[in-house]
Amino acid sequence: MSILKVSIRQVKAARALLAWSQHDLAAEAGVSVPTVKRLEAADGPLGGRAKTTQKLQAALERGGIDFIEENGSGPGVRLRKRQRPKQLR
Repeated sequence: MSILKVSIRQVKAARALLAWSQHDLAAEAGVSVPTVKRLEAADGPLGGRAKTTQKLQAALERGGIDFIEENGSGPGVRLRKRQRPKQLR
């Protein structure tokens, strides 16, 4: 199984969909705000330590983000549809 390579632009787009600040992402991922700022200052694939990138990606996915791989139209992100709780009868 290959690990999806996430780009900085996907991270920024994901934060925008969730209305998260850099501080929010740092808190959810358990990393420092300066780390998020430093990583987002670049362009291209999400860099840094593998554990840090995994934490950031996992936090965004827990928030409801689906990362879309390159499929000929370019990589992207989307917000998962929220599941409604089942009604008890």
